[in-house]
Amino acid sequence: MSMILRPVFLLFSILCLLAMPHMAQAQLLPATGGDEEAAEQAPDPYGRETPRDAVTELIRALAGQDYAQASHYFDFENADTTAGESDAQVLAATLQASLDAGGKLRSFSELSSDAAGRVDDGLPPDRERIGTLGDADNTPIVLMRSESADGAMVWRIAPETVDALEGQSRDLQLTDSNIDEIEGGWAIAGAPIGDWLMVIGVFLGLFIAFRLVAAAILWLLRAALSDPHTNGLYRFLDAALPPFALLLAVIVFQLWGGGASISIIARQTALRYIGIAAWVALAWFALRLIDTIARTLTHRMEKAERRQAVSVVTLARRAAKIILLGIATVAILDTLGIDVTTGIAALGIGGLALALGAQKTIENLVGSVMVIADRPVQVGDFCRVGDVTGTVEDIGMRSTRIRTLDRTLVTIPNGDFSSLQIENYAARDQFLFHPTIGLEYALTPEQLRDGIRIIESVLQENEHVAIDWRARLKNFGASSLDIEVFAYIEVSDYAESLAIRQALLLDIYDRLHAANIGVAFPTQTLYLRRDADGSEGDGDAAKG
Repeated sequence: MSMILRPVFLLFSILCLLAMPHMAQAQLLPATGGDEEAAEQAPDPYGRETPRDAVTELIRALAGQDYAQASHYFDFENADTTAGESDAQVLAATLQASLDAGGKLRSFSELSSDAAGRVDDGLPPDRERIGTLGDADNTPIVLMRSESADGAMVWRIAPETVDALEGQSRDLQLTDSNIDEIEGGWAIAGAPIGDWLMVIGVFLGLFIAFRLVAAAILWLLRAALSDPHTNGLYRFLDAALPPFALLLAVIVFQLWGGGASISIIARQTALRYIGIAAWVALAWFALRLIDTIARTLTHRMEKAERRQAVSVVTLARRAAKIILLGIATVAILDTLGIDVTTGIAALGIGGLALALGAQKTIENLVGSVMVIADRPVQVGDFCRVGDVTGTVEDIGMRSTRIRTLDRTLVTIPNGDFSSLQIENYAARDQFLFHPTIGLEYALTPEQLRDGIRIIESVLQENEHVAIDWRARLKNFGASSLDIEVFAYIEVSDYAESLAIRQALLLDIYDRLHAANIGVAFPTQTLYLRRDADGSEGDGDAAKG
């Protein structure tokens, strides 16, 4: 697992370093919108370019009870109210009190980060619904995109919501003199300590409860099954239930936190960052599922003695984990509000540069995938690769090792291995039986024919010889009458083929010997020529 975490930690660090400058500039640069006007406008000093930015900055102002700052997120110009600066702060405090009383705001991930807002929500293009007030009528909280005093197009709380808040402020009897008393007691980050403790306690309680239920289910299955670790259902549930307990806790917490009567600051912050727990749960589940599948496949491949397939499973498991954790890291950074688009693009360029520098390594990796997928050889096969002949001992992710006939170990990088000519002797389904049997020249023609018939009968009677055999007089050789035998031995094991080959040759020799038909060996006959006076002279030598 540490081999997986190291590259993922490196990926996380790179993304963080790449995203830090963009975080610092987030409040200065205008958000990209759906029209050219948004791209050309000057940066808004209050960060109201998109619905997500406007709500985030409004919550930040309310958390600090900076109602003067919060009043900039209300569109008073188009509202029916004639509120002054102090009244605007009262309306901001009213909004916070209404949300604390059970109002709802959409979570960070649900809010649009586009300057044009959502265009598929059934509202006018300049309107965006972001939640509901905590009144009896569940009055919607709507943002409106309009032109600010400095000429920029910004998102602010719409006039109809402003008018509704003015009515609630009278009901709550809030004035500019008592708005500082909205949050009483000890507070952390703008919310009472009790609310933070409730948020944390509810989430932990939900997770512990679901985790205990998951443990109970697994305990019951272990008690009911004789060998649970070989049961597919148990292995799946063992991988899925622990992270699923965390995911269920996140879902139930979101349902509870949406309308709980606690500080909107605590709720909104928890709902925003609870998405991290959701991604952790999904990544946790996927990682455990990958490990379970990999272990099952590896066990099956090892039983079948397919070691190269085990290498494929190992490679696929590691690659899947790295990709999964990379996606989860990007999603978590996005939840934190970090723009990772530029960072990912830079990471892609860096990855391209790294790939160019590690071209040979990547070539060997691709070569190993091709060797394992195409399967020209398997572990244990006797083969010839280029000028190397031997038995394949291992097919790894980088190289293939071959034990030669001299008992040396040759390591061939898979990039080169996949490009070489490979002759796999172990893949033969038949072995060629092609000897040339030389008979003596001293044989009569009838004995020669008998010798050929004897060889044919040996081939015909052996059950391991394929039917398309032949035995023919091929040549009048230098010292023998050459009978060519052409047949196939129908076995796939090399050692067994050698035993059958020996049996055939011995049977042929025995029958020829019994028929008094000799097998020739190299001989030389010397002829001496007599001169006219009867003396012996130099003769001509001839082979026969």
